[in-house]
Amino acid sequence: MTAHFTAARSVYARPDAPQKNPRSLEYDLLARITKRLTQAAAARRDNYPGLIAALDENLQLWSTLAADVAETRNGLPAKLRAQLFYLFEFTNLHSRAIREDKASVEVLVDINTAVMRGLRGDGGGA
Repeated sequence: MTAHFTAARSVYARPDAPQKNPRSLEYDLLARITKRLTQAAAARRDNYPGLIAALDENLQLWSTLAADVAETRNGLPAKLRAQLFYLFEFTNLHSRAIREDKASVEVLVDINTAVMRGLRGDGGGA
């Protein structure tokens, strides 16, 4: 089950909930996953499987975003699409380094936070 499906299901489960646009859904997904990454990193020593699950969830989201920006019909500017795809590739490599205890989760949190700022229009997007 993808993160997008989970988000869609939670919206449709509540008919009184206001409809969200794709940017808002992406922001919410990034915010939830970023929070999980932060919490999992803090509990890394006590709950390593939780960290792996959070990394996998983050990577699944980035894989979905990469597939979306790789589509020729995607309406984003080509430069932004390329930057987002690069962030997916970096996230994939960095997640592997975290698993090998050679890198920090904070970099992934920073990337997600920057993209969330971009989605909100606060600058500092991808």
